[in-house]
This record gives sequence, C-alpha cells and structure tokens, in this order.
Amino acid sequence: MTGAALRGALVAAMVMTPSFILPEYTSDAPEVSMLMALLAALLTFSEYRSDSPSFVEFRDAPPYNRIRFVALFAMVLVTSLIVLHRYEPAGLNLIVSGLSAVVSGWLDFPYSPVRLLVLVVGEGNRGLGVETIRAAAGITYVIGMAGVLALLMAIRLHGWPAGKGAFNVWVNLPLFDPTVGGDVVARLRRDGRINVALGLVLPFLLPGVLVLFGDRVGPIRFSDPHTIIWMIVAWAFLPASTVMRGIATIQVARLIEMKRRRAYASAMAEEAIQAA
Repeated sequence: MTGAALRGALVAAMVMTPSFILPEYTSDAPEVSMLMALLAALLTFSEYRSDSPSFVEFRDAPPYNRIRFVALFAMVLVTSLIVLHRYEPAGLNLIVSGLSAVVSGWLDFPYSPVRLLVLVVGEGNRGLGVETIRAAAGITYVIGMAGVLALLMAIRLHGWPAGKGAFNVWVNLPLFDPTVGGDVVARLRRDGRINVALGLVLPFLLPGVLVLFGDRVGPIRFSDPHTIIWMIVAWAFLPASTVMRGIATIQVARLIEMKRRRAYASAMAEEAIQAA
C-alpha cells in the first residue's frame, strides 16, 4: 500500500507540475488540473494496490515503467520551465530555455518532426511564440529518445526483463491474449515491430492529424499555455512510449523462444539418455 500511495503521489505531482511552475494567471481553470491529478493518482494507486494488473503493462518488470515515468516527468518539467521563460526570463528557466533552444536548432531542419510541429502549432499560437514552441519540441523529442536508449541499455547490460529473476509474461502483459491467433512468439514479434514502426511514424503523423482536424472543425488556436505544454508532451511521449513497448515486446518474444529452445534441448537430452 505504501508503494502504491507513493506512486500515486508522484503521478499527481507530475500532472500538477505546470500549475506549480507557471503563474496563476496563465490558466483559466486550475481546478481541472487538480481533478486530473486526483484521477491519475487514484488510478495509479488502485492499479498498484491490486494483486493482479488490469491495464498497466510490465508492472512487475522494473525499470520499464520507471523509465517511462521519468521521461514523462522530465518532459513536463522542462516544457513548463521553457514556457515560464516567456513570462519570467530569469533563473533556472533561462538556462533550460537556452539549452533547449540550442538542441532544437540541431533538430529543426526541413521535413523533420520538430519543424512540422512548429509549423502546425506555431501558426495557431498567439502568446508563446515560435521560438518557445521550437525549444520545447526539440528538448522533449531528445528526452523521448533518451528514454528509448535507457531501455536498450537495460536490455543490453542487465538482461531485462529476466535480469533480476523470474519473469511472468501473462502478468506483465495483461492486455495480451495468448489464446487468440497463432503462435505466441510470432504474434509478440509482429506486435513489437508494428509498435516500433508506428512510434517512428507518429512524430510526423500527429501534426498532420492536427491539420486535418483543423480543416474539418476550423482553425485551431492554441491560447492556453497549459494546453500547449500537454500537446507538446503528448507529441513527444506517445511515439517514444510506443517504440519502447515495441522493443519490450520483441524482447519478451525472444525470451520465450530461448526458454522453448532450452526445454526442447533438455527433452532431447533426456530421450537420448533413456534410449542409451
């Protein structure tokens, strides 16, 4: 219960981070942030308090979810500081904004995902300016890539997910039904490759979705800084999280295949002994 409560509190703090950092006059409805933080905390607490998971994957296979949470928290924190620089250009937010501007300059080239997001969000943005959007997009994209690299290092250096003992596939993949379809390993590999491909395409796809939505409904005007923060964070985190899930699923398929080979080799050895 203590661990579940701590996780819920951390998730609530992450959701409330923009409200903690930005001035009060930048948000028209601070109660919405409090409500979302409370709901996120309750969902996290109930998920980690229950004996079996319901929707959170790899719950018992750290540090997968910890890497995702740290990456998401870092995106929200850094983006909030960059937006704060627009209102109060001093102190830590000045340093973060300057470094983010340098990083975004490397990633802002023709047809890059950062350039696409800046073109879409910057056109409808009235208050923050294009430079703020560019800096936030560039640094969040880098944080997402760092999260993917952290998972790859955990797999390479520590043998995740089986590096610390037994790994229960069905507990850590509650949304995966092993009774549907063909071979489990083939399905896991196929799902993993689809997730990796989708994650690589999403940074280019999401700005296009915003454009299509604006063409159907009307021009999108991004006037609330909190909305812009969460939009940029979602644009960077969803692709990174999808790629991480794909890599993790492929690694689980590899683990199952290795255990099958060992079991088959052991069975063949026993048959050879009995025959002798």
